[in-house]
Amino acid sequence: MDFLNGANALTLVFAALLIFAIAYRFYGIFMANKVLQLNNAHLTPAVEFADGKDYVATNKNVLFGHHFAAIAAAGPLVGPVLAAQFGYLPGTLWILIGCVLAGGVHDMVVLFASVRHKGQSLATIAGKEIGKGTGLIAGVAVLFILILTLAGLSLACISAMHEASWSLFTVIATMPIAIIMGLIMRYRKNSVTFASILGGVLLIAAIVGGHELMKFEALNSLFHWKTGTISIAITVYGFLASILPVWLLLVPRDYLSTYLKIGTIIMLAIGVILVHPTIEMPAITSFVNGGGPVIGGPVLPFIFIVIACGAISGFHAVIATGTTPKMLNNEREILFVGYGAMLVEGFVALMALIAACTLAPGDYFAINTPTDAYAGFLANNPSLHAVELDYFSQKIGVELQGRTGGAVSLAVGMAHIFNKIPFMENVMAYWYNFAIMFEAVFILTAIDAGTRVGRFFLQEMLGSVIPKFNDKNWMPGIIISSLLFTFSWGYLVYTGNVSSIWPLFGISNQLLAACGLIVCTTMLIRMNRKKYALCAAIPGVFMAIITFWAGYEQVKHVYLPKGQYLLAVLAILAMLLMLLVFINTFKRWFKLLKIDTVQTDFYGDQVKELVER
Repeated sequence: MDFLNGANALTLVFAALLIFAIAYRFYGIFMANKVLQLNNAHLTPAVEFADGKDYVATNKNVLFGHHFAAIAAAGPLVGPVLAAQFGYLPGTLWILIGCVLAGGVHDMVVLFASVRHKGQSLATIAGKEIGKGTGLIAGVAVLFILILTLAGLSLACISAMHEASWSLFTVIATMPIAIIMGLIMRYRKNSVTFASILGGVLLIAAIVGGHELMKFEALNSLFHWKTGTISIAITVYGFLASILPVWLLLVPRDYLSTYLKIGTIIMLAIGVILVHPTIEMPAITSFVNGGGPVIGGPVLPFIFIVIACGAISGFHAVIATGTTPKMLNNEREILFVGYGAMLVEGFVALMALIAACTLAPGDYFAINTPTDAYAGFLANNPSLHAVELDYFSQKIGVELQGRTGGAVSLAVGMAHIFNKIPFMENVMAYWYNFAIMFEAVFILTAIDAGTRVGRFFLQEMLGSVIPKFNDKNWMPGIIISSLLFTFSWGYLVYTGNVSSIWPLFGISNQLLAACGLIVCTTMLIRMNRKKYALCAAIPGVFMAIITFWAGYEQVKHVYLPKGQYLLAVLAILAMLLMLLVFINTFKRWFKLLKIDTVQTDFYGDQVKELVER
């Protein structure tokens, strides 16, 4: 592998852009035309059930912004950075292959299934396509995983924003800006362009102005929040985003955040083009067989779990069966919104990996190794000593050693690249703080959409016991469901009892991705598309096998030896719930494959069996 070492970051950027463009043009269109057979003549839930609150036909560019902002949380940023421990090559290969053949397919088929099932949740789809018992188990599993996910994302957001006045000010400023944009787009015809330009200008003003305003001691103190205060604020924001009309806060804020997200990634790509940084991390490190300070396990199977959202993510199924299908204007837009957003997220993941790998390996490991373990690590790996870490700490004004979790090393890597652009010297602290704010915005937009989707899930589950909760316009039901769900993850965040859930989140998240693919394969088989169903079945079964393998390794070699029995129980519970779903689903496959007759469904398609929409 020596010939792969010292690769130029610019080569990876252009290779990724080329692969993703070809994938969208050929495989994405193949999925749209042949596998899913998307048809604009079919009414979408946003049109058929329009209510002005949740079911709102939305401009495809705005919806792309919402969907991308909602799915692109900490995963595509932190996951690839942590996976850099194995070298740049394993992460690069899985991001490129996983996005094209697994992640993009997952997002498209799940979104398609929800659109054909009135915009309902994955659990409801499983109940109708497979059986009510399976749907109930899937619902419990999804709700359990979603609570853990939102708690983990919130902690990551708090870690980025606490005592960071400028970042916090800018994040808060996006909320009134989004409301202004939402009101304009709602009550002024053909105003998306105007609202977009206004929102972009106000966002830039908030970023630049926030940096200047925080120089005043009084204002800096006002936004210098502790973790407990931010915990409460995030929980309150999640609650409001889940009950207010979707067009007022959630969608315009996510759309606005997309400017910052994609804009920053484009800036990073331009920085790579101008600077031509060398990938300092080897293609393959000595930690591929395990024993690394960042990830204890071997590259197989943990590369598939750690990168998570950067290649394929079960959290995307929550969004693709939650808010997005209720706002899709026509079926053909599933290609642009579903597959397109996943490819953009894959590019984000690759840029995060590149940013981390341009650091000297010694600096990367010094940042991501716990302080109490660093001396022992260095004694066993003397060649991996820190190179520029003291310089970075001095320029940024923050002690960087032992800042584990990936977020700080990503921010340092980004600042390191930006700092080398001509005329950008001596502003490394600015770029570091900008990167931290960028990460916080990335995460927060997943929290608001995830909370709203969690409310949908809980309403559906409560509705099976108390039918009144099925009335989506019944305000008491909306508020009660939102309070219960928000409190469940908000309490975990405030008490800080989920600081070690990331490995569990990775396992649960990828199990959910496998579930989305396997459940939706059932629908494709029922729709008499068994040959094309392999496009979803193969990555679905692969992710199920690889994730059960990783779960077993995590429980046996990490949780139990360390006495983390609660985490072990939760991991086993998640795997058992999903195993039951998979067994029942496979039984349904064999039953459907034996049916030779066809019937015409609501949409005029020839199907093996009719099910309730």
